[in-house]
Amino acid sequence: MPVSLQILIPVILLTGLAIVFAVLIAVCSKKFAVVTDERVDKVASLLSGANCGGCGYAGCDAFAAALVKGEAQLSMCSATSKANKALIAEVLGGADAGEETIVVCACSGGELCSDKYDYQGYGDCASVELLAGGRKSCPVGCIGMSKCVSECPAHAIDIVGGVAVVNQDKCVSCGRCIMYCPKKLLKRIPASAKYYIACSNCDKGKEVRANCAHGCIGCGLCAKNCPEGAITLKDNLPVIDYSKCVSCGVCAEKCPSKCILTAKAK
Repeated sequence: MPVSLQILIPVILLTGLAIVFAVLIAVCSKKFAVVTDERVDKVASLLSGANCGGCGYAGCDAFAAALVKGEAQLSMCSATSKANKALIAEVLGGADAGEETIVVCACSGGELCSDKYDYQGYGDCASVELLAGGRKSCPVGCIGMSKCVSECPAHAIDIVGGVAVVNQDKCVSCGRCIMYCPKKLLKRIPASAKYYIACSNCDKGKEVRANCAHGCIGCGLCAKNCPEGAITLKDNLPVIDYSKCVSCGVCAEKCPSKCILTAKAK
């Protein structure tokens, strides 16, 4: 075989393979392409970029994607300025920038809730949670080992009577405490709210009362007596619809367990 053919044949074969693979790549890139919404990048650029995780997402990019999908609300981010929130709302088609929020602890048990064991070792809420779900008899009771206190950058949380209490005058609603609470007791409510449910136990009344003097017993008196119909019972716990609530305080007055507390909103 001539030398020229020995060179030409491999060249032709490799060129043919290159063309085949190029076509396959082009077809696959179109068939399996991941369609991204350009608004995600726009929203991400307008967020604070702090990646603090206070919103409950891994970072600002993940939060931006959730906003575009309608799975999150702008009010969940406190690090972004109001001006930027307004711009983000425009990007999202005029969506509501969301009301400012405050953080409260949905538990009022503490020393009024019995202990399963006497813990005297080193650790914080996360480590104690690993030991039989925490020391409290209530499965969702505040452990009171100050993890939220140590993580709060504004020094706005204290442990009072064995339970976390948020000082609204200091709280910047960054949400860092929400991220670190193993019981997920620290929650956001509208900054205009005056009352909140300070219990997260969905057990029946008899079981709750056996462990905690301040636990909600699911009696429904708050819902029955609310003049605005702003409270409903869900899984034995009252839920406040803050769009209807006028902060009259009737629910707190009627609550026999005294687990509807004043938020002392800003």
